[in-house]
Amino acid sequence: MLRRLFISFFAATALQATAHAQTELPPYRDAALPVEVRVQDLLSRMTNQEKTDQLRCVLGWQDEDIQAGALWGTFRADPWTGRTLENGLVPRRAAEKANALQRRALAETRLGIPPFLAEEAPHGHMAIGTTVFPTGLGLAATFSEELMQRTGAAIAREIRAQGAHIAYGPVLDLARDPRWSRTEETLGEDPVLAGRLGAAIVRGMRGGDEAAAPTVLPTLKHFIAYGTSEGGQNGGASTIGRRSLLQTFLPPFREAIRAGAQSVMTAYNAVDGQPCTSDRWLLTDVLRRDWGFTGFVVSDLYSINVLHNTLHTAVSLQEAAMQALEAGVDMDLGGLAFPFLAGSSPAPARLDSAVAHILRLKFEMGLFDQPYVNPQQAECEVHNADHVTLARDVARASVVLLKNENILPLNKGTRVYVCGPNADNRYAQLGDYTAPQPDAKVITVRRALEQRHCLTTEVQEADVIVAVVGGSSSRYAGAEYKETGAAISGKADSGEGLDRATLDLPEEQQVLLDSMKQTGKPLIVIYIEGRPLLKNWAATHAAALLTAFYPGEQGGTAIAEVLFGDYNPAGRLPISQPRHVGQLPVCYNRPLPQPHDYIDSPAAPLYPFGYGLSYTTFEYSDLTVTPQSQPLNFKPLTLSFSLTNTGNYDGEEVVQLYVRDDVSSVVLPDRQLRRFARIFLRSGESRRITFTLTADDFALIDRDLHSVVEPGTFTLLLGSSSDDIRLTDKIKIPE
Repeated sequence: MLRRLFISFFAATALQATAHAQTELPPYRDAALPVEVRVQDLLSRMTNQEKTDQLRCVLGWQDEDIQAGALWGTFRADPWTGRTLENGLVPRRAAEKANALQRRALAETRLGIPPFLAEEAPHGHMAIGTTVFPTGLGLAATFSEELMQRTGAAIAREIRAQGAHIAYGPVLDLARDPRWSRTEETLGEDPVLAGRLGAAIVRGMRGGDEAAAPTVLPTLKHFIAYGTSEGGQNGGASTIGRRSLLQTFLPPFREAIRAGAQSVMTAYNAVDGQPCTSDRWLLTDVLRRDWGFTGFVVSDLYSINVLHNTLHTAVSLQEAAMQALEAGVDMDLGGLAFPFLAGSSPAPARLDSAVAHILRLKFEMGLFDQPYVNPQQAECEVHNADHVTLARDVARASVVLLKNENILPLNKGTRVYVCGPNADNRYAQLGDYTAPQPDAKVITVRRALEQRHCLTTEVQEADVIVAVVGGSSSRYAGAEYKETGAAISGKADSGEGLDRATLDLPEEQQVLLDSMKQTGKPLIVIYIEGRPLLKNWAATHAAALLTAFYPGEQGGTAIAEVLFGDYNPAGRLPISQPRHVGQLPVCYNRPLPQPHDYIDSPAAPLYPFGYGLSYTTFEYSDLTVTPQSQPLNFKPLTLSFSLTNTGNYDGEEVVQLYVRDDVSSVVLPDRQLRRFARIFLRSGESRRITFTLTADDFALIDRDLHSVVEPGTFTLLLGSSSDDIRLTDKIKIPE
């Protein structure tokens, strides 16, 4: 039967090609034909050079090579590219540029193949005039799939309106060492949180309909284990094994691919000695054979070159290119390695499959048929009022209240003295991968409090002091960059390339906090940061402590609304807050045994994963689990309970469900997050909450690297954080 289907398919293809030859229209130009027919027809017409060109993604702000398969960062603006508010592309001009590039490709290349335009978009499009959302940790702190899908959709609409097609993001690396410079870009330390939020962003970027052509192609970063490097070194070696990869680090990517992601970016690092960019097991066996991935794999910028010049697993750039292609890389970001394939005689089938992976998506997205956009629409779509409101909503949802000695929320007439380096620094609020911003666009904490007419310039006149401290990933305070764009110097203390050996506040900030405490005024400390800096002093001495992980352009408004009770905080820590760098990693779901205390410090984090306070209180009750005994052919399990707002404020509770495998054939964590939900309840309101669990939620990767559900008992832990468990029950999977 299968053989007859193939014969019928190719016979139909031949007939269609003959018909088109008579009308002088190449089949690949006919939008009425099936995509696969168009792909194969175009491939048959391409020279090896043209095929190799499709595998190159060049730096679009300095190279308008329309022969290349993709241009990256054509609209990007930052000190590395040299694009500023004065010389960069505003949305309308960006759309006009995109249209001009597509017209040139149609008119000046032999086959008229349109290039993809790929853009950085980890928390908003990195271009002038776009909406800036909180960075990854801030997005994750919302614990809201609904907000993430809306955010993904907004970012995609802005990118597509300007004529681009690919968004580099979301970042699904698990952050296990906050010394790592790119911690801020991640969705935290937990695979389920990162996977479900990442999948929601993907659904939003695709337009919400997995069956339809995507609005924008999200590119998942970085494949794999990039955030687990030794010593927190960016791009450093990772020594975790395959079982850990399959159990913990790969699932977020699988979840996002199931949601429709069609592009994956390799990581710079090596895992257990194998560079990710040349790992056939990772890129072909797992990604394509096991997961059924049909999209394309792109290297990180010059990560193919790294095989030769840094990791030294290839004697030449030519050999590095062959290693990457044969492993499963389809596109070379930077475009310096794959041109060597012309002299390397790659296997024709592998070359064709790489090209087909790219062409197929160009056809599916309509690039051959509708390559142009309306520049006027770009003016209306980018940074519109709805997107600005969404940026504020996400920023509010991301603020985490860590401590409150009954000082918050502030009364409306409270006089506030605000200080600290992050109180009025717009770029310190935005994080890395952010374009230049006009002053008026970004609402800082000081500006938001000024709008409330509650500020005083004298400490003695203040009722409270608000000290805004933390870090900065600003590219706008002077920096030098590697060829990859990673920073190697400057005033910033986080952002790509700026790894830290410590997590202490800068000395001058600690001096400021000490001096403010000595005034005797109630002290509210706010950390605006890209990584969880140490907060031991503030946890002891501040009357209230909050963190906002680079909350974006509306961050100041969000923080002011939390301070004055216009918004009841419900953000939760997506990454555990350490006490000291010596205890790292301190993530809640490390494999057993449970850590014991050091002789000079507790082993537990200062604040655990999932932690966050509210201005109200919640009660959990009446847990029921059905059924409590499962056959090995697992049926869905239903868990339900009652949640009641028992306080005086309307508010949201982030309900978290963890599962413990009581006895297992391999070592597992004590508990693993499996479900979460952000629930709004009015004061006094109760609601019945239901979760459904499947076999995957009880599976482990066994000694033979198979995913299995083992018989035994499992403990269900339901609560408000990873160590604040309110209700428990057990189920049994019999022999």
